[in-house]
Amino acid sequence: MSDEQKDGKVLAGLAALSICESLLLALLDRKVLGEDEIRGVLEDAAMAHRDGVGNPQWRADDAAVARIIDKLRAGLNLTQN
Repeated sequence: MSDEQKDGKVLAGLAALSICESLLLALLDRKVLGEDEIRGVLEDAAMAHRDGVGNPQWRADDAAVARIIDKLRAGLNLTQN
């Protein structure tokens, strides 16, 4: 894979993350989902990437994805119970 293709994939991932964050905030603002539900969605998504399986690179990538999701959740400043 060329560097240009890798860069394109990274940018697509960043765009997807930004869209998801905006959607979650819109769902919260419109009271479609509450803070607990949004926190749960993000916790579930992170858990899906914890303790990854497969080769070492896949496991490292999954762990990095979980950390990104955790940072997103923290950045949303959802009230903690």
